[in-house]
Amino acid sequence: MRIVKIIFWVLWRIWFHVLMAIPILIMFPFLVASILTESGYPYFFRMARIWAKIILFGMGFYYKIEREQILEPHKNYMLVANHTSMVDIMLMLVAIKKPFVFVGKKELVKIPLFGFFYKRTCILVDRSCSKSKHSVFQRAQKRIDKGLSICIFPEGGVPDDESIRLDTFKDGAFRLAIEHQLPIVPISFGDNKKRYSYTFFSGSPGILRVQIHSFVETLGLPMNAKSSLKTQVWNTIHNQLLEFEKKKYNSHCEERAPS
Repeated sequence: MRIVKIIFWVLWRIWFHVLMAIPILIMFPFLVASILTESGYPYFFRMARIWAKIILFGMGFYYKIEREQILEPHKNYMLVANHTSMVDIMLMLVAIKKPFVFVGKKELVKIPLFGFFYKRTCILVDRSCSKSKHSVFQRAQKRIDKGLSICIFPEGGVPDDESIRLDTFKDGAFRLAIEHQLPIVPISFGDNKKRYSYTFFSGSPGILRVQIHSFVETLGLPMNAKSSLKTQVWNTIHNQLLEFEKKKYNSHCEERAPS
């Protein structure tokens, strides 16, 4: 049985990368045309959402998105979520219809095809370079001025220890939100780690639960409020992850209860 699972995981992981590549190859001329000018980014974003849906569907994932508040079309936001999987990128694209730009680590540029567009559309940061971190604020300002929202995974990366439910948040997202007076949208991904973690021999098709929480306003907040803001958002996401786990446990108990 273990051998069957290993074969499934190997083929399934390969299929994930095939699914990443095929839509990009099909849409390649249109994707390139959409990134030639900054005004073309909304068209690129729409195609990116199609790409994300194809991958999630093709991997056997289905998603359930619950919203406590709706994003207004002509307002900019700071989107923050827990980070546990490559699927986080696709699920964020599906969950949020309003165009936004990822702030992400430069290492993803190395992924064939995906990296080509990632480099040209996202705000890249080298976390080992303080100069690179500072330039993020300047590049984010340009995107915000164009009417785009910003998305940051504030843990700064996926923890090596998968037993960590939610790692400590970095300051960057909250500094940007206060500096540009952006409402913060906390988002909790409940199942991505279980469905498609960075551990190769793991994962399975199934549900991906998303909770989009009520927004946290930053209007009028001073910069020294970023620590309390960070704690508030961390607690919101962490409490929801606990709730996801509780619901999962309760459903298992109900399934096993004697009739």
